[in-house]
Amino acid sequence: MQATPGFRLPRFVLPRAGIDWAKWAVVACDQYTSEPEYWREVERVVGDAPSALRLIFPEVFLGGADSAARIGAIQAAMRAYLDQGLLQDHEGAVYVERRIGARTRRGLMLELDLEHYDYDAASTSLIRPTEGTIVARLAPRIEVRRGAELELPHVLVLIDDPSCTVIEPLAAVRDEAPALYDFELMQGGGHVAGHRVDAARAERAVQALCALAEPRAFGARYGVADGTPAMLFAVGDGNHSLATAKSIWEASKARLGPDHPSRYALVEVENIHDPALEFEPIHRLLFGVKADLRRALAEAFGPRLVLSEMADAAAMRAHVAAAPESRPAVGLVEPGGRFALAELADPPSGLAVACFQPFVDRLIEGGAAAEVDYVHGDDTLARLAQAPGHAGLHFPVPGKSALLRRVVHEGPLPRKTFSMGEAHEKRYYVEARRIRRPGD
Repeated sequence: MQATPGFRLPRFVLPRAGIDWAKWAVVACDQYTSEPEYWREVERVVGDAPSALRLIFPEVFLGGADSAARIGAIQAAMRAYLDQGLLQDHEGAVYVERRIGARTRRGLMLELDLEHYDYDAASTSLIRPTEGTIVARLAPRIEVRRGAELELPHVLVLIDDPSCTVIEPLAAVRDEAPALYDFELMQGGGHVAGHRVDAARAERAVQALCALAEPRAFGARYGVADGTPAMLFAVGDGNHSLATAKSIWEASKARLGPDHPSRYALVEVENIHDPALEFEPIHRLLFGVKADLRRALAEAFGPRLVLSEMADAAAMRAHVAAAPESRPAVGLVEPGGRFALAELADPPSGLAVACFQPFVDRLIEGGAAAEVDYVHGDDTLARLAQAPGHAGLHFPVPGKSALLRRVVHEGPLPRKTFSMGEAHEKRYYVEARRIRRPGD
C-alpha cells in the first residue's frame, strides 16, 4: 500500500459474520459524560455479546477507583477478540453513510499520518486541530492506548472541498459498491452503512484530496500569501483522541521505526460543505457552585456586561442564537428554572466561547465551582443545570462556513467551541485498527 503524504488508504478489522452489529457499535466514549444512566443502558443492551463497549473507556467513568482494572480489562478484551478470530482483516477505502432522521452525512475512512499532525496552537502542519487541546486530558487516554492492540476511531476530520470532488463522487455510485456493513445503531443513533471503494475510484479520491492541498489552490481558497503551509485536514471531533495517538507515536517512534502502524490513525473524513453536516454548540455544566453567578459575571466583566432575565429556556436560546458577533451572548441556567441572557459589549472576540471560557476557568481555579463538564444538547443542559448546586452556560454555535478560514488565519478556536452534531449523532465505533506488531 503506497502512502501519500499526510494520509493513506486504511487497513482495518471488522466483526466477523454472525456478530450482532447493533450490539457491536457504541457511541464515542467522550459522550454522555454527565449521564451514567446512558451507559448503564448500553451495558444492558449489549449484555454478554461481543461489543466495542468492551474495547473503550467511557469517560463518564474516568477517575473512578476501578480505572486501572478497567484499562486492564479493555486491553485483555482486545487480545481475546483477536485470538478468538472475532475480528476479520480488511484493506482499502471505505465510503460511509450515516443517516439521522432526514439527513445523511457522507464520509471516507482514511489513515492519517501523525508525522503531519501537530496539535500546538501555532500549528502549520497539514493536519491541524480546529480547537485548543487540553493537554491534561491526554493522560488517561494515553494509559488506555499504551499497550492496546487496537484503536477504535471516533475522530471526524474535515476537508474544505466546495466543488465536492472527493467524497460526493463516491456517494453517486454507492449502489455499485459492496456493503461491508449496513445496520441500525442503538440508542437513537440512526443508521450507518459502509461500502467498499474499488481501487480506481479510491485513486481518484486520493488525487482529488492532493489537489486540495496544492499550494496555489490553497492560497486562493483562503486568501493567504504564496508559500503559506497548506492545511488539508482539520480535526473536527476527537481532537484529544488524535492528540493521544500523536503523543504515543512521538514517545515511541525512535524505538519502533518509521513504518510502524502506530504512526497512523484511522479517521473518518467529511466535507465541511456537506449540507447534512450540522454544527452544534457545546455548553458548560458547572458542579458544586458556591458563588452567585450573576454577581460573579458582573464583577468579571463590569459595565460591558448586560444581564437580562429570560422567561424560559426557549426565549433564552432564541436570544443567544440571534446575538451578533459584535455583542456575543451566552444563556445562564440556574436551579429553580431561572434563565438569563448575558451579553458582552466591546468584546475581545466575536466568539462567545473566547469571551466566557476564561470566566469559567477562573471560577474553577478560585473554588467558586468544583468542576465543569462539556455538555451536548440544549435540553440536556437545561435539565441538568437546574439541579441544586449546579448551573449552566448555554453557548451559541459558530457558523461552519467561516470555521476553517478562521483556523487558517488565526489558529485553533478555544477548546470545546463546537460539536459536529449532538451526542447521539457522534461517530459510533464500527471499524477497529491494529496498532501493534508481534513482539512490540
